[in-house]
Amino acid sequence: MKRTLKLDMIACDGHGICAEVFPERIRLDDWGYPIIDAAPFDHAELDHAKRAVTMCPALALRLERA
Repeated sequence: MKRTLKLDMIACDGHGICAEVFPERIRLDDWGYPIIDAAPFDHAELDHAKRAVTMCPALALRLERA
């Protein structure tokens, strides 16, 4: 099953932890806010995505089925 990451830009405080945990799919813009790769990913990257969602202090990330 394919999944995607979704970001609530209003809730995001730009801590940047998500990009440290999942750099394959998340990078930071010039102000430190995440830019999410919208391409669906499979089981191989799921653990990294779950960790990024769990570690977000603002609870701004979520996983969705693609």
